[in-house]
Amino acid sequence: MFQRKRRRPVAEINVVPYIDVMLVLLIIFMVTAPLITAGVNVDLPKAEANPLAEDSKPPIVVSVNSDYEYFVTDGSSKDGPMSPGDLAALVGAYIKVEPDRPVMVEGDATVTYDVVVNLMVLLQKQGVESVGLMTDPVEE
Repeated sequence: MFQRKRRRPVAEINVVPYIDVMLVLLIIFMVTAPLITAGVNVDLPKAEANPLAEDSKPPIVVSVNSDYEYFVTDGSSKDGPMSPGDLAALVGAYIKVEPDRPVMVEGDATVTYDVVVNLMVLLQKQGVESVGLMTDPVEE
């Protein structure tokens, strides 16, 4: 009579579905990455001020939050909490590379005035000639 041939099981893994999933994940990350902003949660004081010109270089933002932690945000990257001396040295290194880059201080509204002034003095000692203060616009 007829004898059936036994089929051997396929011992290969089909990787095409895995590649499809990886490409979809890559596209998702490429779309969402520009939407993620690196920053520090700071409650800025409110004041009337003119914004930076759009054609200027992105500023180096020095932040002090309500817990008196210091941060530096350089366009896209944010450095973790650091001491005021380390912060000033890091900003000084940025300024030596790009001397005409603006530096902005983002101080929380609850931070005392002397902390912001001392930070500005440290930045001045590192060669920062001009420092701007960031504020939120006044709501009418």
